[in-house]
Amino acid sequence: MGAYCNDAVSFPPRYDVIKHVHDNVHGNIFIDSLSLKFIDTEQFQKLRELKQLSFTHLVYPGVVHSSFEHSLGGYCITGQSVEKLNSYQGMELGIDRFDMQTVKLTGLLHDVGHGPFSHLFEREFLPQVNSGSHWSHEQMSVNMVDYIVEEHNIDIESQMLRRVKGMILTSSEFSLPRSSSEKSFMYDIVANGRNRIDVDKCDYIARDCRACGLGCNFEFQRLTETMRVLDKEICYRAKDYLTIHKLFATRADLYRTVYTHPKVKAMELMVVNALVKENDFLQISDTIQDPAEYWKLDDSIIKTIETSPLEELKEARELIMRIRRRNLYQFCNEYAVPRDIMDNVKKVTPQDIVCSQKNGGVMLKEEDVAPELKKKEFAEAFENYQLKTYGIKTQVSQLRGENSSLVKRLTDVSQKYIDSAIDNRMLKADVETLRAKVKIAEETVKRITGLNPMFHIMPDMSSMSMPSFDGSTSDNSADADVPVQDDPHHHFYQHT
Repeated sequence: MGAYCNDAVSFPPRYDVIKHVHDNVHGNIFIDSLSLKFIDTEQFQKLRELKQLSFTHLVYPGVVHSSFEHSLGGYCITGQSVEKLNSYQGMELGIDRFDMQTVKLTGLLHDVGHGPFSHLFEREFLPQVNSGSHWSHEQMSVNMVDYIVEEHNIDIESQMLRRVKGMILTSSEFSLPRSSSEKSFMYDIVANGRNRIDVDKCDYIARDCRACGLGCNFEFQRLTETMRVLDKEICYRAKDYLTIHKLFATRADLYRTVYTHPKVKAMELMVVNALVKENDFLQISDTIQDPAEYWKLDDSIIKTIETSPLEELKEARELIMRIRRRNLYQFCNEYAVPRDIMDNVKKVTPQDIVCSQKNGGVMLKEEDVAPELKKKEFAEAFENYQLKTYGIKTQVSQLRGENSSLVKRLTDVSQKYIDSAIDNRMLKADVETLRAKVKIAEETVKRITGLNPMFHIMPDMSSMSMPSFDGSTSDNSADADVPVQDDPHHHFYQHT
């Protein structure tokens, strides 16, 4: 491991730039020599083959950006944030080139451990094939960073490498212990487990909004340019509360209209089923133990299954072909779960529904229905954030000669606005029995949970579109079948 030059606290913004690339969100991104050594590896270049939003591009055709762009964006905003802190508080905080390089590498490498189809691999596929596993992409990112350094003989100081890995893990259950002498605020820049306002979120929200054509109604630059460090924590001005509110409101909007679009979720369920069916043959889940094999795994696994003539992959291949031919699992209904009873509502399983149904002409089987419990989190800036107010003694004017300004520190956002629902998605598209199965599922879920479905009509299998409140038909995307349904009291939304 080589030594790192750290002879100045004040440094020019682009002190070691050897390359720049143009990004459609941030403009020119200037890359330093050490970061470029990581970028120019096959393990990092693999991120080009991982779509950032899984199968959303099959509903919103423009959403084809990859984890590669997001990683470069994280690198860019991280560097800008630290440069701003250095220009205002560099001497006070002791920010140096070592810190700058460490945090920028964290922004660049924080997602290098992602598997195929974004978070789908980690959250939906692995729990079904590795029951009880606590694997996370953050831990895999750390393993992959070690592998890249060793495989490509990258000359990086051991202390810097340790801190990069610690910063990647800081918001996960695998967070590493750190000494009290470390600059703890540095660990909150890329992934902030304390209040969730971080560089990662700023980039993916801005990037996803642009790709979907939805527009981004918050300016993350306002936060990165005015944030300060007080008592080792990153703080924001009180007058920026609306920008913070818009950050989480935009994220909630993306969840409601894009990430959990019913057809997107249907395709994700089908792909997970396909991967589970062929896992014993292709042994996909085994790769998570070996970075040398794991980096080879990307979204192209779907094409491998789809074009393979092997009989062992027949069932998985048929599911992929159903996606291609738009013969998708059908969305059935949604059950709003009041916030005050959320903790007492159990996760409904297919077995629960099958075992609780009444005898009748049509009977549900476990493979007929796929319930899903979803939580949509939306933190209200002043109503649900726990704020700690610092008085005049911590005004911004003391940090740099500006007018006095009250500074508030976001200390906890554990009290989130939770908008929860149980979805039933039918696995079979048998038109003759589907409506009967939907009705059985609705009645069964009501008996189990006491909840009423949000819709009191049977879905039309030929066209799931429904009239909106003004009498028109909602169609916000290529397959936006169902308009947003807003309950002003509980803020529950039907997927669009």
